[in-house]
Amino acid sequence: MLPMPSAQQLRYLVTLAELRHFGRAARACAVTQSTLSAGILALERQMDARLLDRDVGKKVVFTPLGDKVLARARIALDALQGVLDVAVAAREPMSGLLRIGVIPTIGPFVLPSLVRRLPHAYPQLRLSLNEDMTHNMMEKLALGRLDLVLLAMPCDCDDSETLPLWRDPFMLVMPRDHPLAKLPSVPVDSIVHENMIMLEDGHCLRDQTLAMCRQVRGWSQNGEDATCAVTSLYTMLEMVAAGMGLALVPQLAVDSPLLDGQLLAVRPVTGAQAWRTIGLAWRPRSPRATDFHTIAPFFVPDSIPEANSLL
Repeated sequence: MLPMPSAQQLRYLVTLAELRHFGRAARACAVTQSTLSAGILALERQMDARLLDRDVGKKVVFTPLGDKVLARARIALDALQGVLDVAVAAREPMSGLLRIGVIPTIGPFVLPSLVRRLPHAYPQLRLSLNEDMTHNMMEKLALGRLDLVLLAMPCDCDDSETLPLWRDPFMLVMPRDHPLAKLPSVPVDSIVHENMIMLEDGHCLRDQTLAMCRQVRGWSQNGEDATCAVTSLYTMLEMVAAGMGLALVPQLAVDSPLLDGQLLAVRPVTGAQAWRTIGLAWRPRSPRATDFHTIAPFFVPDSIPEANSLL
């Protein structure tokens, strides 16, 4: 009878598959690269099976059998995490460590209120916060490194349970002397020929902005590749103030002090699905799901109009 693989070996394998780099996978597992490599090699020897194709140079390529083992390894790790979650949930609801992930276009506007209110309501709950882009957060969630993710939908989160919290409209931001600033609201087809400043690839807000603009007939954005791409909402607003283009910014940011001191005009957009949905995501069948539903209102800022709430 073959010996059972250890959880650590499976974690090495899954992390390597997610990151496709031995060094980064080792750092993610908090071990040396040689330890991770030795752990995977030992797993192959235990199973008497070749999981990685080592004839392709430095690239991380799984064999067909390796892909099948990887799929089962993910299920096994998810089940093991579920065992731990059951113990945590049974010990005392609303207690212990809660690891929350949040994307950068939400975090600055939600986390300050959350970290004040939630521990006050549930003193036995300890928060660990991690800010990153959506695809990284979902990987960490699947690997059991996060318990809960606050994100913008639609997103690639089909493998998770989700709870919509509120609808966050997009607002058009432009210099105050821009011709469109004379309008009380801006039809989306009016921005077809405008240069739009967006966040760089990887940010879901960029994808959502492009998806909205593509609803307009005649939209080209000069091939979309010529767009000025920046790394933060703050930089985006600085570029707008400098006259480099217009930007679609979520209402969540508009209601914050981010625009204070900026000579900018902000107008609602009409004629398209001009909003994103903010929600929570967690692993399927999590025993803490009841807790997540209970604390969901704490993630909703007081500034959100009741009309936009989805709870």
